[in-house]
Amino acid sequence: MKKRALVIPTDSVQTRILTIRGQKVILDSDLADIYGVTTKRLNEQVKRNARRFPLDFLFRLTPMGRREVVANCDHLTELRFSPTLPYAFTENGAVMAANVLNSAQAVRMSVFVVRAFIRMRELLTGSKELAMELKKLEAKLTARLDVHETAIVDVLRRIMQLLDPPPAPPMSEKSMGFHITMKRPAGKK
Repeated sequence: MKKRALVIPTDSVQTRILTIRGQKVILDSDLADIYGVTTKRLNEQVKRNARRFPLDFLFRLTPMGRREVVANCDHLTELRFSPTLPYAFTENGAVMAANVLNSAQAVRMSVFVVRAFIRMRELLTGSKELAMELKKLEAKLTARLDVHETAIVDVLRRIMQLLDPPPAPPMSEKSMGFHITMKRPAGKK
């Protein structure tokens, strides 16, 4: 009987990638789950091969960091009761973990992990570029708006002048035209 290979889609791995301390990371419990080992086994291998994991490959969460992760990620509620603080693996650390585990599934799944990190990086880069383009557009619109605002105010001023008729010219005593003056009968005021 053949053993079925466990395949976790890249999207599923991508949802486990978190931003902690400004870096995209995956926690040890999620990485162990993906690689098909226990968290204890993963962390044992990391400790045995500590020289392969410099600070830019993994770091330990602080108690405050753990509380934030537990509060924001429903699937990590078990971490609340863990006596040890979890490790956070960067992309390089996740690949190195697959190498030190040296299991067939870990090697297979490391491809999905790397693809998920790359996808997250592409999304982040795309959103930065979009934000820069929007900022440029906003600057152009603001500059044009000032010019257009002035033109609109000028047009409105002219319209208001057309709506308000000019005051009637004062009548002088020697004005042209036929004028009637009415005399009042004597005795009536």
